[in-house]
Amino acid sequence: MSIVSTTSSASDIQMDYMTLLVTQLRNQNPLEPMTNQEMAAQLAQFSQLQQLETLNRSFSGVLASVQRNYASSLIGKEVSFEATAENGATETTTGTVTEVSLGDEGEIVLSVGNQKVNLSDVTSIRD
Repeated sequence: MSIVSTTSSASDIQMDYMTLLVTQLRNQNPLEPMTNQEMAAQLAQFSQLQQLETLNRSFSGVLASVQRNYASSLIGKEVSFEATAENGATETTTGTVTEVSLGDEGEIVLSVGNQKVNLSDVTSIRD
């Protein structure tokens, strides 16, 4: 599973922060300049943001790996999932998983008979 982030990367955030900091320093009130403590607090918050982004990226990678491993353990097992019948009605379908692959958007797709099923659509699993 590929996780695509809509947020900026750490380097983009860092550049935006530096631009903001320089602008802030240029436009500060000369009678009440930013104190060292205020600047240090901003830098500490920025550092925490970078660390959280790195941690989030690491957890996303671990989650994707766990999902792929779990999906591969389903090969040979019987799964049930909701499918659309020829008449357009939704019905529960059951079949044996024969293959696991990644879809176009990085989602995990199970091959069940002649159908492709997203892992998230599986409702039950039997040995």
